[in-house]
Amino acid sequence: MSGALKLGFAPFAMPSKGVLIAFCNSELKFGPATRKLLAPAADQIRRAAAADHFTGKAGSALVIVAPDGLKAARLIVAGTGKADDPKAQDPVKLGGAVMGRVPGRESEVTIVAETADGVMKPDAAADLGLGALLRAYHFSRYKTKTKEGDERAKSVKVTIGVSVGDVAAARKAWSQREAIADGVVMARDLVNEPANILHPEEFARRAQALRKAGIAVEILDEKALGKLGMRALLGVGQGSERESRVVIMRWNGGKKGDTPIAFIGKGVCFDTGGISIKPAASMEDMKGDMGGAACVVGLMHALAARKAKVNVVGAIGLVENMPDGNAQRPGDIVTSMSGQTIEIINTDAEGRLVLADVLWHVAKKYKPKFMVDLATLTGAIIVALGQEYAGLFSNDDKLSERLTKAGEATGEKVWRMPLAPEYDKMIDSKFADMKNTGGRYGGSITAAQFLQRFVDKTPWAHLDIAGTGMGSPSTDINRSWGSGFGVRLLNRLVADHYEK
Repeated sequence: MSGALKLGFAPFAMPSKGVLIAFCNSELKFGPATRKLLAPAADQIRRAAAADHFTGKAGSALVIVAPDGLKAARLIVAGTGKADDPKAQDPVKLGGAVMGRVPGRESEVTIVAETADGVMKPDAAADLGLGALLRAYHFSRYKTKTKEGDERAKSVKVTIGVSVGDVAAARKAWSQREAIADGVVMARDLVNEPANILHPEEFARRAQALRKAGIAVEILDEKALGKLGMRALLGVGQGSERESRVVIMRWNGGKKGDTPIAFIGKGVCFDTGGISIKPAASMEDMKGDMGGAACVVGLMHALAARKAKVNVVGAIGLVENMPDGNAQRPGDIVTSMSGQTIEIINTDAEGRLVLADVLWHVAKKYKPKFMVDLATLTGAIIVALGQEYAGLFSNDDKLSERLTKAGEATGEKVWRMPLAPEYDKMIDSKFADMKNTGGRYGGSITAAQFLQRFVDKTPWAHLDIAGTGMGSPSTDINRSWGSGFGVRLLNRLVADHYEK
């Protein structure tokens, strides 16, 4: 976890300082333990609620500075609404929402894990802490000054305490959530890094740190990639001074010899578009074009840290797409690792070239039960789905259904899009086996059709996270430009269906 964020569990007690957060329902009722803690300030809470027209509605909050008889410097009473209010039923979102009420320079926060209906169960209390911690995340590594109003000051180290009924059980439940939180934070940090720092070699070096968690990590340099025949991937990076890399990560938590599952991430550390150069406006966002690779690294950490009982392969293709005199040109033809030839129509349709070789390598070498790839692949998916859903394309109905349910459970939602032979005609080439783009219409679909040609018969799903992996909208549990999208989604998929 980020060094500025710490979370722990303790019995119900009044904190000596900082912020105290408590919950009430739409009738302004508290749970018994909370009522006892707040007894000295009961009259002040009633007066403040009346003056502020606070009714305990879900999502609302009452803030009292220097509450009577309490040691805490500030009391936040958060409304949970009626018992059947859907807004109050997700403790992860609830934890994030209440953490959002905490002023940026407060360093100690205590959350009472009890509603009017009683003490939260250990799993719910751990989820509450997860939401609060994810909301508290900030990326200010390169700021030397902070302005008044910044959500979280650079210098403040935040300690979040969750008051619970059963401390031991809550800590046990948290051990699993902590692994997930660390994975999300790792992915967010990677996406937020500038491209002059996080180039392909540096990204590979950081992935190498997963060895500390018991993950086997293999880094393939350009010489190794050339021997393997990854000419599609190498073609993308040939215009950059930074060498390309592929990183293979293996977590063997299942039985020896069990078939692994596999996750593949697009890692274009910066994308100028190459010779088909992008417009200058917002090009700085292309530092996040490695969001899929960031997710895979974060996911592998989460699975290893919680000792997931499954064998997993994680693979990321790391390149930089630059337009120098050695860069790939429109009209070039490259031979992929699969032996299929590709005519380059647009050098800005580069992510699919990277994924093509890595997908083929993983499918043939590791023969996984299934493969899921993640990529900030197309602007077309944002046109289709906005930033609320990632696009899901798959050749396997069961895998698609499981991903959809995992998305609903975690809030990292996916929406299945079509694949059909008719779309294949759009990427047929006059000069090669295929071309790397099918034009403007159905751009996210033709990109997925392209990828499908490199999975052979392996069950596969492609997640286009262009709208959700970077520059994503703020939520109750994320205020970061890099959201870490996919870590919680895929961890849930694994936990629900693939662990023994």
